[in-house]
Amino acid sequence: MHCAEVGKPLIKFNHCKKSIYSFGVPQRCPLCQKDMGSRKLEEAPVSIANPFTNGHQEKCSFLLRPTQGTFLREYDGRSDLHVGITNTKGVVYNYNVYGVQRDGTGWEQSISVPLLQPNMYGLMDQWDKYLEDFSTSGAWLPHRYEEDGHNCYTYALTFINCVLTTEGKEPLDKSEFTEKHVVPRTRLASKYITVYRATEERGFYVTDHADRERHPPSSGGLC
Repeated sequence: MHCAEVGKPLIKFNHCKKSIYSFGVPQRCPLCQKDMGSRKLEEAPVSIANPFTNGHQEKCSFLLRPTQGTFLREYDGRSDLHVGITNTKGVVYNYNVYGVQRDGTGWEQSISVPLLQPNMYGLMDQWDKYLEDFSTSGAWLPHRYEEDGHNCYTYALTFINCVLTTEGKEPLDKSEFTEKHVVPRTRLASKYITVYRATEERGFYVTDHADRERHPPSSGGLC
């Protein structure tokens, strides 16, 4: 079932030697007005992968969302982002000026980075306890919060590195984690937002070249 929170499904079809994006297949091409009833195979519409997901349906994942509003509506590319970690029930643990929050709602339009390999059942069984125990540490009390140095990203990455260490793996620094696991997804999301908003405003969006749509980065997990 499609979740309204992550937006309407986008499709792409080729016509007039252009790539045309829309929320549905029109009866006539918006460029040449010719009937779209009979199309060549290469002109058939394809669904565009949505980079956003309902974070409360994601287990053991790192999530990003705008601090205010949503990606598809309010985000301008410069707004602050908030991050969190989900437990196995989709509750999002995140750190802010009020301390560690455990959100059951509010992350319905997020970028998700899976943290576990699909077959890591043992670690998944312990995940909720690890996350809860970690979150009750004095390091995450409200008065310790600092916007630039001890914030939601610090909290999330510190937890990830605790799990990596437990698994006998090397920890990641902030720049390494960001460049490898976050930036590819945010770049894809930025392109999607541009196409989505233009389609919503004009009914369609056109590009000169039929760029091959890339799927989101591998979701194999870090741990």
